[in-house]
Amino acid sequence: MQLDRNVCHWGIWAFIAVMALWPPATSADPISPERMTAALSKLEALAPGVIADGAVPGLAIAVVHDDKIVFLKGFGHREAGKPEAVDADTVFQIASLSKPVSATVVAALVSGGTVSWDSKIADLDPAFRLADPYPTSELTIRDLFAHRSGLPGTAGDDLEGIGYDRAEILRRLRFVPPSSSFRAGYSYSNFGLTEGAVAAARPTGKSWEEVAEEKLYRPLGMASTSSRHADFVKHANRAALHIKVDGAWAAKIERDPDAQAPAGGVSSTARDLSQWVRLVLGDGVYAGKPLIAADALAQTHVPLMTRGKNPVSGGESFYGLGWNVEFGRHGLSWGHAGAFSVGARTLVTVFPEEKFGIVILANAFPSGAPEGLSDSFTDLVFDGKVEKDWIEAWDGIYAGLFGPAVAAAKAAYAARPSPARPAAPAGAYTGRYANDFIGDAVVSGAGDSLILKLGPDGARSYSLTHFDGDLFLTYPDAETPDRPAGVSFVVGPDGKASAVTIGFLDDNHMGTLRRMGD
Repeated sequence: MQLDRNVCHWGIWAFIAVMALWPPATSADPISPERMTAALSKLEALAPGVIADGAVPGLAIAVVHDDKIVFLKGFGHREAGKPEAVDADTVFQIASLSKPVSATVVAALVSGGTVSWDSKIADLDPAFRLADPYPTSELTIRDLFAHRSGLPGTAGDDLEGIGYDRAEILRRLRFVPPSSSFRAGYSYSNFGLTEGAVAAARPTGKSWEEVAEEKLYRPLGMASTSSRHADFVKHANRAALHIKVDGAWAAKIERDPDAQAPAGGVSSTARDLSQWVRLVLGDGVYAGKPLIAADALAQTHVPLMTRGKNPVSGGESFYGLGWNVEFGRHGLSWGHAGAFSVGARTLVTVFPEEKFGIVILANAFPSGAPEGLSDSFTDLVFDGKVEKDWIEAWDGIYAGLFGPAVAAAKAAYAARPSPARPAAPAGAYTGRYANDFIGDAVVSGAGDSLILKLGPDGARSYSLTHFDGDLFLTYPDAETPDRPAGVSFVVGPDGKASAVTIGFLDDNHMGTLRRMGD
C-alpha cells in the first residue's frame, strides 16, 4: 500500500505514459474560428430540433473556446405546458455534474494549503468510520473523490430516500460492508464523495456550502449558482424536473439533494458554468488571474480508476477526482454527466488540448439528449459532419437504466400464486423492527392493509398490500410508481414475525431488520 502514498506522482507519470501511447485526435490542427463558427451554426439548428422532437421540454447550452464563450443560449420551456422559456440564466439542478464542480472547490483548498488531496479523513473528520479499521485509518480525500474507498455505490442513497440528513447518513456508512478491497475497486458513491468534500472543508471552520461559494462561485461571478436547495427554489427563472407520465413530459416531483450537496446538490445556469469551464480550460487561471494552482487542479484529471469503455462511442474511460477521463475518437476529453431519475439531465465535456468545452443542461429524465447533442457537436467541430444519430444511441442507454429493473419487478409480482397463501393475522407483523443502518421500522395495522413507517420519527410511510403468505408489496418510488417492491416477514412458531426484509432497502444486504421487544 506504500505506493498509494505517492499516488499523485505515480498517477501523473502513468497519465503521461498513456498519452504517449494513445493516437492523436482526428484533427491535429487547432480548431479554427471558421470551423467553430460552422459547427455552431449547425448546433443552433440541432437544439431546437431536439425540443421539437420531444426529447426534453427545455435545455440550455454553453460552448467555450480559447477562453471565450462562443455560444450561450436556452431552448424550449422551463416547465412543459407553460409559456416561460429557458434562457442562458435559467437555473437547473445539475445533479452529478456537481462532482467535478466540487472537485474544483477542493482543488482551490489544496491550492491554498488548507488540505492536500492526500490528507487523511481520520485527521480531518475523526468521527467518520468505514466498516473496517485499516481503510478508516488510511482513507484520503483522493480515495473518496476517485470512488475507491470500497463503499458500495448506493450506500447512503437509500437512507437519503427515507429522510435522513447528511450527518446521520455519513455516520451510518460505518455499518455497510465494503463492495471491494480498499483502493482495489471503483464504486461510484455519492456519499463517499460527499464525505471527502465535507472533510476537506472542516479545517476552514465553515460549511461546505459556504466554502464552495467563497472559493469558486463568488470569484467566478457565478451569482446564480449554489449548493443549497433553498437558494434554487428562490429563483423565479428555474427549470422544473420532468418525467414521462402516459407518454408526455410532466413536472410531477421535486428533489431536495442537500444531503449529498457536493455530489449532486449544485444548481446553476449555462452562463455560470461557462465561467467554470473557462477556469478549468485555463488550468486555474480565470480572466487572466491565477485562482487555483495548476498542479492542484491537474490532479483532478489524472486517470486513477478504470471505468471500461464508453457504452456508445467505445472510448476508453477512466475516473480521476470527480471527473471522467476518456480517450475517444476525438482524443483526450474530461467530462461528467448528471441525472436525477425524477427529472434532470446534465453534461459537461471538455477537450483540454483544443481549449474547447461544452455544457448542456436539460430538465427531463430519461433522456440521452445532452450526450447526443454533445457528441453531434464535437463531430461537427472535429470532422465537419455528424457520424451517427448519437441522440438515439444515448436515449437507448438512459431508457435502459430503469426499464429492465422495472420490467423484472413487474414480472416477479405480475400475478399472485393460485391459490395464494393467506397472511397471518395483522398482529403477527405489527411492531417495531430495527438495525444499525436503517434504524427503526414500525409496522402498524390499517384496515385490511399494513403501514410501514421508516426514517427519522417515521418520516416516510408505505402501504403494504398482501401478496402471498408473509410477503407484502409496496410501491416506494415516486419516479417509477408502477414498480413494486417486496416486504417479507419471517414468522416464528410463536406466531410473531421475528424479522422483516425491506426489498427496496436491500441493495447492499442491509434491508433485514429484527423485531425489537414484544
